[in-house]
Amino acid sequence: MNPSTDSANANEFRSGVVRVAVVFVNTYLVDINPGVPADGWVLIDTGLRGLGGIEIRRAAAERYGAKSRPRAVVLTHGHFDHAGSALALASEWNAPVFAHPLELPYLTGQSHYPPPDPTVGGALAMLSRAFPQGGSDLSGHVQALAADGAIPLLPGWRAVHTPGHSAGHVSLWRESDATLIAGDALATMNQESWMSTLTMARQLRQPPAPMTTDWDAARESLRRLADLGPTAIAAGHGLPMAGPGMTDALRAFADTFAPPATGRYVRQPARFDERGIVEIPPPVADPVGNMLRVAAGSALIAAVMFTLTRRHRRI
Repeated sequence: MNPSTDSANANEFRSGVVRVAVVFVNTYLVDINPGVPADGWVLIDTGLRGLGGIEIRRAAAERYGAKSRPRAVVLTHGHFDHAGSALALASEWNAPVFAHPLELPYLTGQSHYPPPDPTVGGALAMLSRAFPQGGSDLSGHVQALAADGAIPLLPGWRAVHTPGHSAGHVSLWRESDATLIAGDALATMNQESWMSTLTMARQLRQPPAPMTTDWDAARESLRRLADLGPTAIAAGHGLPMAGPGMTDALRAFADTFAPPATGRYVRQPARFDERGIVEIPPPVADPVGNMLRVAAGSALIAAVMFTLTRRHRRI
């Protein structure tokens, strides 16, 4: 392991695979030739807008050199926390960006993502009320991955279509050492718990629930990944997990996987095609959101009244 990439925000957890943490989401630097940084690298996901670029540039400079740039960028999907810095980095590096064809509408400005679902409950759901809904416009930079999953400039890896969290979500698989970069097909921490969000205790968990719009597809994607037999799993959220029991653990998780008890997309998924959203189910009751809106409105009224009172006293 290269000590320069074994820090709080970047660590090489598998040969030639460096996890770079960007606040609450992970990106990955992947050697083209594992363990030989001088042969170049590919970036997997780009993290949050602005912050992702800062952390990725820092980790890349430490591992590959100050003026290094990736041969390509691969996006597991286009949500704001995974593709937020894609445009800035692709423009700066003049690097091609690759994504699944069904993800392209949200990466070319053609379609927005479906609204987040805060009614699934939990810490992440509470925060999702403030999540941006739009995608990115990477026109001129982004192109479709091949149907066979081959990843340009990254031999030994292939993209596996794992829809559910998004229509064109992909996970990345290296068969030579059974390494899986799962993106948001699953998480390795409990994002429904405020405490686990802080401790990041390792455990296999459902994909980020508020942004998952087809739970049946998410279940089938987990089974597809379990069939690969990974011994190391890195996800978009949480710390990597590895060990001889990893394959059995993922199989058991996939076999017992169940969606949240309630939620907008739980009983009726959103539907998509190559143009983007085709149909989304109607909103469901959101009493917590209503209370928050009432509280925000009351706070605004109180602030206005306070300001008017102060002005009146000065007259």
